[in-house]
Amino acid sequence: MIAFETALQKVLDHSQDHGTEMVGLAEALGRVLAETIVADRDFPPFDRATKDGIAIKFNSNIDSNTSFEIMGIAQAGSPQLSLENESACIEVMTGAMVPKNADTVVMYEHTVKKNELFYISKPIKKGQNIHYKSSDTALGDALLKIGTTVTAAEIGVLATVGKSKVLVKKLPSVAVIATGNELVDIDKEPLPHQIRKSNTYTLKALLQKESITAEMYHLKDEPAVLKTRLGELLERYDVLLLSGGVSKGKFDFLPTTFDDLGVQKVFHRVLQRPGKPFWFGKHEALKTMIFSFPGNPVSTYANYHIYFKSWLNKILGVAAPQITVFLKEAFENKTDLVLFLGVKINLENGKIEATRISTTGSGDLLGLSKASGFVKVNPGEILEAGSLVSFIPTKRMV
Repeated sequence: MIAFETALQKVLDHSQDHGTEMVGLAEALGRVLAETIVADRDFPPFDRATKDGIAIKFNSNIDSNTSFEIMGIAQAGSPQLSLENESACIEVMTGAMVPKNADTVVMYEHTVKKNELFYISKPIKKGQNIHYKSSDTALGDALLKIGTTVTAAEIGVLATVGKSKVLVKKLPSVAVIATGNELVDIDKEPLPHQIRKSNTYTLKALLQKESITAEMYHLKDEPAVLKTRLGELLERYDVLLLSGGVSKGKFDFLPTTFDDLGVQKVFHRVLQRPGKPFWFGKHEALKTMIFSFPGNPVSTYANYHIYFKSWLNKILGVAAPQITVFLKEAFENKTDLVLFLGVKINLENGKIEATRISTTGSGDLLGLSKASGFVKVNPGEILEAGSLVSFIPTKRMV
């Protein structure tokens, strides 16, 4: 059994590059950029009006008695007009090109119109209400860096620069595998000694949040079946995520099966709770990574976020934020294990506070559904109410 920090570092040390791929803009949401995105033109590409009003040539002598004859209307999406007479104006709409020779836009609300002439009713400043060409960014400027996760905001930037296809980090192919003779399909009525599958559905859903579409499998606790099927899956996928079959029970055959299949064990069993029996390894020839989690739902859920999510961030070059929260109640860890406590997050008086959720143990799916994430408590650590603790989010925080 190894220390938690050692286990996590060993997982991160086994990062690997899966390359890159081009995806359409519509499929880029949630992916990680593998190219620097640069401006293909100035932004804005022209001096644009930011208000509906009139475009004029500024003069310090302009006052409320100065009249401006209307010489035209500039509409957004139309070619640039030219103001040929400095005593005239051109009506201009928001987003339109500021007419040539004009340098100031006065909003309609600050004008008075009489007999087809405009008068200005408020003091004006030269250059007001104009969004100047290249004031946001210039042609060739870097807009988005490699390693940026594409959100809806980045989609807008990519569309603006004409990126119909985007180079992104390639995601690993993943198989989600449940083991256990007690498991039945979710549409079946379980017998008294059976339970419906849940871990594979949970893991598949978690992976979907990372834009990974995983395939699900269920393997019986039979050594011959495990060896045959896992041998096939090792060749087909970059990562196997398993739940169950790694504890010390007489029907926990996975560690032996991995040995028989030539999988190199990196470690088995970690000084933590939940998730102590976690088995991690790699098939060197096939380059397949194996994350084999304990079968209890909370253990699988916690270890996914603690280990697999950290590993995925590492291989994609994503810098995961280090989050801390204030623990609402005092807590003492009287064990020699790192404890990951399920907590619910609330915003109180401008502080993010974590309240422990009540749970019946590592099989408590209902309790797990109430948790916002886990806080980490080191062995022997005594925490007072209000202590700042490390937090691993599993849901949107607030």
